[in-house]
Formats: sequence, C-alpha cells, structure tokens
Amino acid sequence: MITEIQLSNKKIIVDLSEPLDLSITLSGDENNPIAWYLDEPKITPVQEGKWIAKVSEGASVNFNNLYFNPHAHGTHTECVGHISEEFYSVNKALKQFFFTAKVISLVPENYGEDAVISKKQLQHYLSKNEAEALVIRTLPNTKKKRRRKYSHTNWPYLLEEAAIYIRECGIKHLLIDLPSVDKEKDDGQLLAHRAFWNYPENTRKDATITELIYVSNKIEDGNYLLNLQIASIKNDASPSKPVLYKII
Repeated sequence: MITEIQLSNKKIIVDLSEPLDLSITLSGDENNPIAWYLDEPKITPVQEGKWIAKVSEGASVNFNNLYFNPHAHGTHTECVGHISEEFYSVNKALKQFFFTAKVISLVPENYGEDAVISKKQLQHYLSKNEAEALVIRTLPNTKKKRRRKYSHTNWPYLLEEAAIYIRECGIKHLLIDLPSVDKEKDDGQLLAHRAFWNYPENTRKDATITELIYVSNKIEDGNYLLNLQIASIKNDASPSKPVLYKII
C-alpha cells in the first residue's frame, strides 16, 4: 500500500505493505535474550487449585501471567525517567509515533579492553538535522543477537562524546541493538544516557532510547520512516515494537 505521509517537516511516500520489524519477540524460554544478571522471563498459565488456565489442560481459555523486565528481556523504549530521581513515564514522553530515521552500521572500535562507538565514527554517517531517529546496527551482525545472554560480556557501548554528537545532530530517538548505550559495569556513571538526554542541565523529556533491537542484514543502511510503538505502561520503560518502512 503506497501512502503519502505528512510529517512535521516534510512529506514522504512509503509502502506500508512491507514493514521491517526491529523488535525481538519476548518468549518465556531459553531462546529469549537476557541482560542485567536476571533469569529468563516466564509466561505461565494462571493456576487456582487444580484448575489450570490452559485449553490443553481442560480450560475454556488460555490465560497467562507474564513475568519479565523490560530493560533485561527484550526490545524496550525508555525515557529520562530511567536515570532521574523524579518520576517520568515513557508513556507520556512519547506522544508521536512516526519519525524520519536513518539506519547505520558500525564496527565498534577498540578502546583499551572495551569496544566502543566514537564521535569520529558517527561523523562519517550522520549530519546535523538529517533525521529525527537514529538506528545503530553493530557489526558483526548475526541472528544470535536475538537470544544472546549478555550478562558479564562487557558489550560495546557509546562514548559520551558520541552521545553528545547524536544529540547535537538533532536526534530525538536513538535505537541500538545492545542492552544499553552505556558500558555494562560503569559504577553507575551512565555517561551516554545522561549526555543524550542532556540530564540534568537541560533535560530532553521527549527524547527516547530504544535498546535490544535486531536489525536484519536484509535491511540496508539508509533513510526510512520509523513507527515507534510502546505499550501503555506507567513506567520509565516499556516493551516496544519499532518498525521501519522504506521511503520511495
């Protein structure tokens, strides 16, 4: 379905019949990705005495409880409430859902014992006011990311200078295929989070970070329309479903 869409600053034409889903499906088993030292999520039927809310067990419906952490168990979108003393809900921070987006692919650089994304790297791919959202795919990129166990792996991360550059380029919505834009063990500094949200000096309450996405190798680097959808949950973060559409 070819559609013309009016965004805040331009009109674009996209094919809505070919969505490119960046989200990782939440599953209550070992195939689910996990970070932050938690166990796998659980999806279990409600049980009351001998009654089990499962059709295969004789119930009339399937009626499951879900136990998961949005930050640790899959694709999620967060707002500045993730790091602030004051409470902010991502459900109120994200009020629009369509954005111009740029997809880029980067091999993180060696930085001591770490692997990082630097400002110098980003300058080759991103210019000021080029897009509203930035999607970063780290290389190498394999399907194993969709079920990787990230705890104690010291994953790649953004240097503070890189997060500042992204902010200064006008990016309001940052998406990345890692559990965090920051170093796994950084003594709570959260430099990239703070720099992107410009917290606490001039906080960008309407900016979001989406982590643990998966960008298929079939998706080429370039410009897209992003539809960023979250669940209506009053929390600093929510499971989310970012979807790209090719711009024609």
